Amino acid sequence: MSAKVTGLHISSGGVPKTPVHSLSVSTNGCQGDDQDDKKHHGGKNKAICLFQQEILDSLSSNGHPIYPGSTGENILIEGIEIGSIEVGTCLKIGEIEITVTQDAPPCKTIRNSFIDGEFTKISHRKNTNFTRWYAAVKSTGNVNIGDKVELIN
Repeated sequence: MSAKVTGLHISSGGVPKTPVHSLSVSTNGCQGDDQDDKKHHGGKNKAICLFQQEILDSLSSNGHPIYPGSTGENILIEGIEIGSIEVGTCLKIGEIEITVTQDAPPCKTIRNSFIDGEFTKISHRKNTNFTRWYAAVKSTGNVNIGDKVELIN
C-alpha cells in the first residue's frame, strides 16, 4: 500500500479541528488554522501537527471515542510504518515538504478523545512513537485528501 493523506483539519482555535478537502500550507502553518495556546502550539517549528491513521484506528478499535481532527492534527496520513517517523524525519506530502521537529505532547484539551480522559495514550514519553508529531515546513504548497506521502530521508 502506498502512503497517502487520509485527513486534513483546521480550526479557528482549539479542538476538534474541522475536516477540509485541501490545505494551503506556508512556513507559518495551514491557511485558516489557528491555535488558542500559542505558547505550546504553532510557530515555525510547530507549523504542522501530523498524526498516523493507524494509531487513530488502533485507539478507536480499543473503544476510545477518537476521530479524525479530535486530537488537533492538521494532517492525517496512512501507510507509513509506526516507528518510522521521528525527530528529523523529512516527508513529502502533496506539494509540501516537512521536517519533523518534535513529538506533540498531549494535553487535557484532547481528553474527550479517550476513555476516562486518558490523553496520555498518545504521549511519546509513555508510548514511544504512538504519538502526534510537530513539523516545520521546508517547501510550501497545497495538500489534498488522497495525496501521496513519501519519506524523503
